[in-house]
Amino acid sequence: MLGYILRRIAMMIPTLIVISMLSFVIIQLPPGDYLTSYAATLRATGDAVDEAELASLRQRYGLGEPIYVQYYKWMSGIILHGDWGQSMEWRKPVKELIWERMALTVFLSLIAICVSWFVAIPVGVFSATHQYSIPDYLFSALSFIGAGTPGFMLAMVVMWVAMRQFGLNVGGLFSEEYILAPWSWAKFVDMLKHLWIPVVVIALESTAGSIRTTRANVLDELNKPYVETARAKGLRERQLVWKYPVRVAMNPFFSTVGWTLASLISGQTLVAVVLSLQTNGPMMLRALRSQDMYLAGSFLFLLSVLTVIGTLVSDVLLAWVDPRIRMES
Repeated sequence: MLGYILRRIAMMIPTLIVISMLSFVIIQLPPGDYLTSYAATLRATGDAVDEAELASLRQRYGLGEPIYVQYYKWMSGIILHGDWGQSMEWRKPVKELIWERMALTVFLSLIAICVSWFVAIPVGVFSATHQYSIPDYLFSALSFIGAGTPGFMLAMVVMWVAMRQFGLNVGGLFSEEYILAPWSWAKFVDMLKHLWIPVVVIALESTAGSIRTTRANVLDELNKPYVETARAKGLRERQLVWKYPVRVAMNPFFSTVGWTLASLISGQTLVAVVLSLQTNGPMMLRALRSQDMYLAGSFLFLLSVLTVIGTLVSDVLLAWVDPRIRMES
């Protein structure tokens, strides 16, 4: 197992180098740069464009240099000094901007994932062990509806119902008086009051898919010889199901750790935009639209790194829980 982990870590290094290059190049692909978009915005609003200021900013951020020089400065700053660059739009260090919203993003995503798994696994197992029953048809129909409903659309429906029927403004994670206030117990309680709607919206789509996956995997395992053998030995049905088929059916959950880690950082971007959540997702979208290359490139690179690390973690977990995979590796 140790040799397998070391081999995977060795493979991660060139992978991350290539990913960092691709992340930086992707930001450079659209025509123009941040200053071009900035000048176009000023002209569209009728404001004067100071060419001297644009030239100064272009020189300050090194936008006139070749792309490989910009990439080298960016990566050397990250590796040697932990400096992710300066956001052009926000005029603040990228690391500071990302970490300002990191705690809320991770907290919200973790709760949504826990809620999703807490609901999906028991419901999926129940549907599999009660195949073709009325509850199975009901859960299947609800899971299909949930999987087919985009999260941002559900968010808009929830906001409309809350405003129209109850007069509640469910946008954001805080009330107006707590948005800029320092952290306190009152602010934390206020956040919990607003938290349930984004958690439900974000968790619904993944819950629906997880129910279908769990049901299908448990059904595949229930008719295998080892289950019949355990049943013939007199093992109680509930103990049999949860000890053997469910354990094997959990493999897809472990295999999704790769993109689960990435989602902890980005969150559900479109849902966050609709609900006006103070998470990293809307900031990443804004950076991509404005071509803020250091902020957008840092987001892409960070998501890629977490995906690679998450894939390693998922492979190790699968090898740990499933002896068949451990023997093959």
